[in-house]
Amino acid sequence: MTAVREPEIDDRRLDEIFAALANPTRRAILARLAHGEATVNELAAPFEVSLPAISKHIRVLEEVGLVEQGRQAQYRPCSLNPAPLRTVAHWTERYRPIWEASFDRMDAYLTELSSQPPDAGSPATENTETDTTMEGSDE
Repeated sequence: MTAVREPEIDDRRLDEIFAALANPTRRAILARLAHGEATVNELAAPFEVSLPAISKHIRVLEEVGLVEQGRQAQYRPCSLNPAPLRTVAHWTERYRPIWEASFDRMDAYLTELSSQPPDAGSPATENTETDTTMEGSDE
């Protein structure tokens, strides 16, 4: 049986991609571009920051290859390039067995809990009747 060799992942490249994704504004820009291309003005619209600030965020995303800017007449539409996300997905895929084992253990524990009868001494099953007579009543 031949062992499957994992492709090498460039740690420096991965660091750059994660650094770009670490900013919530840049993640929001990517989320918008996942729906289709947009101009810088369209990408800036939902944010209360300057157009130059959005342009800087786009430049960071371009530097790691997540965003590409085209040229159509007078405007330069941005589009999402998913290739760097595949690098991140490949890296995170290494940890899938750990997640799945953890979920399997949690599922087994929840199944065990649901199959046990309620504890007779637990507060949820104790008789919680209260005295309904009022003090000072003439009854």
